[in-house]
Amino acid sequence: MRDVIADLDAWHAAGQRSAVATVVSVKRSAPRPPGAKMAIAQDGSVTGMVSGGCVEGAVIAVAEEILGGAAPRLLHFGIADAEAWDVGLPCGGEIDVWVDRLDDEPAAAFATLARDGGRGALATRMDDGRRLLVNVDGTREGSLGDEHLEDQVAAAAEGLVWLERSEQREVDGVPVFIDVTAPPPRLIIVGAIDLAEALAKLASISGWRAFVTDPRGRFATAERFPSAERVVAAWPKQAIQELGGIDRATSIVVLTHDPKIDDAALEVALHSDAPYIGVMGSRRMQSGRRERMLELGFTDADLERLSGPVGLDLGALTPQETALSVMAELVAVRRGHHGGRLKHSTAPRIHEVGAK
Repeated sequence: MRDVIADLDAWHAAGQRSAVATVVSVKRSAPRPPGAKMAIAQDGSVTGMVSGGCVEGAVIAVAEEILGGAAPRLLHFGIADAEAWDVGLPCGGEIDVWVDRLDDEPAAAFATLARDGGRGALATRMDDGRRLLVNVDGTREGSLGDEHLEDQVAAAAEGLVWLERSEQREVDGVPVFIDVTAPPPRLIIVGAIDLAEALAKLASISGWRAFVTDPRGRFATAERFPSAERVVAAWPKQAIQELGGIDRATSIVVLTHDPKIDDAALEVALHSDAPYIGVMGSRRMQSGRRERMLELGFTDADLERLSGPVGLDLGALTPQETALSVMAELVAVRRGHHGGRLKHSTAPRIHEVGAK
């Protein structure tokens, strides 16, 4: 939703109606994952894509019918027929696309979440188009017409909003698409060293929000880290509190090599829901750190959460190469992969975005 919201807002301000096409299901290979969107304005303007350009023309034609008053529609596209020049996906996949106007209250609230960088899910019944917004705090807006169905959908949405994954589900025999919006993931970097700026810059390029913290105010300045969204000169516990804490979408990387600072940061991180905790240092340093953390009362299971030495094995030497190594591991963990060369992968697909 965040990809098309700016254009939707501009069209609305200009008095134009619009329709939105959303990928709701993917099988095998496909260019875009569930949740990908294309918006079509009344004057024919288009933003976003639902495929690599293979089926957009057909989707636009249906969107124009819906703008003219037709009912919402679920479209299915399979493998293209090369001889008949039929619309389809030459990559060999299949996608389902839901086309509708997002002009009711739950959809408007969902758009506001996307606009403001909030987190939540919009559930749509694909048999009658009714919608329910599920907020991250558990509150709901709208109705699916059945209380038990709504409870089931809300429970599913609660997990998906943190996985940041949109999915089609069959709930009590009803096809429902749960569309998730979420803010960019956050990366808290502890240690105002040269690597921190390289990592913050690469994180920003990758769509993450990076923050740098260090209690040494002489080093922790905004001028030294222009790529960071914010620089906080404070001890880890205070700095992390100022940054709003650590939730399930916040990762932390500790870089200082100073046990006083590193250990203080790891204490906070290990008591949090951080999905990734990376820490710089040689294997000898990691061993000493492990002993200190055990003395503080952490268990072997707790310490298994630590990624140290941090990063993937790229043979990195420069700060920029090391930042690439760390960022690659962050992305792999976020997507549930281990890293490694794709040519050696035995997975059936490169992108795990749809059902088998």
